[in-house]
Amino acid sequence: MDRLGLTPDEWIAVLLSLRVAAVATLASLVPGLAMAWLLARKRFPGHALLDGLIHLPLIMPPVVTGYLLLVTFGRKGTLGAWLYEIGIVFSFRWTGAALACAVMGFPLMVRAMRLSIEAVDTKLEQAASTLGASPLVVFLAVTLPLSLPGILAGSVLAFAKAMGEFGATITFVSNIPGETQTLPSAIYTLTQVPGGEPAAMRLTLISIGLSMIALLLSELLSRRLGKRLAE
Repeated sequence: MDRLGLTPDEWIAVLLSLRVAAVATLASLVPGLAMAWLLARKRFPGHALLDGLIHLPLIMPPVVTGYLLLVTFGRKGTLGAWLYEIGIVFSFRWTGAALACAVMGFPLMVRAMRLSIEAVDTKLEQAASTLGASPLVVFLAVTLPLSLPGILAGSVLAFAKAMGEFGATITFVSNIPGETQTLPSAIYTLTQVPGGEPAAMRLTLISIGLSMIALLLSELLSRRLGKRLAE
């Protein structure tokens, strides 16, 4: 064991969780921002339905979400069979764990971003438009900078959710050491093994510590961004 008391296998689970959470968050960032802007600034038929579909993973059992991912992106799934032919595999791979975590964290990310965009004064956007700015320039120069604290908060929430995701991940990609065994899966495995309680507690403390660090960094950066925007 090293100074933190973790075995090599436990370190693999920790590093894999960080990798999966980071990839899931980064992959969700642009789609999440686009959905947040669409829901915040546009009204169209099916608006409520789209909003409901985005938030569906929050209220469905995670196992159901994992099963739907399996039948969709599995090697014999609706999209998975076609992706497998071109060499893209999600099921039973760490990339599948990232996909599951991205789906589960997406509603939290979108909600935080949407609230932040809705808080931006539309008069500022209209003023930029009257000066000849295109919608894209208005978004990049006005909406995006003013909503940065919410974007950051949504990203951190999605990252934290990915770090703790278990049900959808284990259903979709199983619990393969070194490939798909993230922190929650490793903790679950250790609780099923006689004498595994000390190791499970170590990983639990690591998980809590990483989540707290992410939240504290988010709060610190949000305050700094808020002060800069207020100047």
